[in-house]
Amino acid sequence: MAEARGSRPPVRVALLGSGGSIGTQAVDVLAALAPDWEVVAIATGSQASLLQEQARRLRPRVVAIGGDVPLDLPPGCRQVRGADALEEIATRPDVDLVVVGTSGVVSLRPVLAALRAGKVVATANKETLVAGGHLVMAEATARAAERAAADPRDPLATPLGWLRPIDSEHSAIWQCLVGEELDDVDRLVLTASGGPFLDTPLDAFAGITPERALRHPTWTMGAKITIDSATLANKGLEIVEAHWLYAMPYDRIDVVVHPQSVVHSAVLFRDGSLKAQLGTPDMRLPIQYAMTHPRRLPSQAAPPDLVAAGRLDFRDPDERRFPALRIAREAGAIGSRATAALIAADDVAVARFLAGTLDFPGIPRLLEQAVARYGSGTDQAPGVDELVALDREVRDAFRDPGAAGGTGTGPAA
Repeated sequence: MAEARGSRPPVRVALLGSGGSIGTQAVDVLAALAPDWEVVAIATGSQASLLQEQARRLRPRVVAIGGDVPLDLPPGCRQVRGADALEEIATRPDVDLVVVGTSGVVSLRPVLAALRAGKVVATANKETLVAGGHLVMAEATARAAERAAADPRDPLATPLGWLRPIDSEHSAIWQCLVGEELDDVDRLVLTASGGPFLDTPLDAFAGITPERALRHPTWTMGAKITIDSATLANKGLEIVEAHWLYAMPYDRIDVVVHPQSVVHSAVLFRDGSLKAQLGTPDMRLPIQYAMTHPRRLPSQAAPPDLVAAGRLDFRDPDERRFPALRIAREAGAIGSRATAALIAADDVAVARFLAGTLDFPGIPRLLEQAVARYGSGTDQAPGVDELVALDREVRDAFRDPGAAGGTGTGPAA
């Protein structure tokens, strides 16, 4: 018999990065899940008017915004200020689940603090794993071991119960692994749409404009991830994330291009079985799954129509056209210092491309330069302070010479 809505205590949620693409969709999901999911706190880097609107809609107890911006908040809601606002929100005693939609290395400290405080973290932030995977997975593994000692069947007895991926590809792999043993996995298969330039001649890449690159054929996303999809840099970063999330060697993580974006990723098992997760290209589905796991509840996402899809195509990625895939894999083989340099450089490169000061092929060129210049060294498991300093150094070295200010370490999204 199904439980009545509101029959169990609500899951209390802190949402970091409510102003970005993931954050605004998470707000919609949380509103639909009420009253079983209750928003306790919201934070965003800017967009004061949007934050005020979200506060009126969700009625959180606290909000935070980058800088000392005064807000018009509903009764019972107060503003948290200061450099440690995200960590304060993420570790509140009345928070059970922290949803991370922020961009940048700014998320690393609150994610680590939340895990240490015994909070479940659902994250769409790539820096958390690409730069700090060695740190956050150690915390998630420690929390899981504590639960497993009491009850191995507890959904929180695995690291993925504590650090839950929101990206559609990693959500797909996670869903394929439910009920399976990692020892039985032969390979992980990440799917890529291929973006808008899948068949564009390589000699035409120099003339690609931001306007063209922002026209993704299947997904509606923020500008940064849309450009990353066009260069396939996003898939390179996801290879690094998969390495940490599933403790999988890089040579057992594959990428295939799938233009229809119906198959979100797959797992190949050692007995030859291939298990895939299919769905419409709607981020609200993986967002909700990360929140409600291990339960599945009705969602706002439409189910896939295989008859309407007609055909599902797959092909190998062309790393000559899209060298960011190779560069990311090579950075992962070096270590976390190299991947931290990679993702910081990618943020700068995309910003410069959108500003018109870097051409499209210049994005992977800049990534390769950053990894070569900053990725080497014996310390390939740096701490948080070292990662933040490295992030700043890479950004300062490669940002547009005409740009002023900003290191990318403040509140984001």
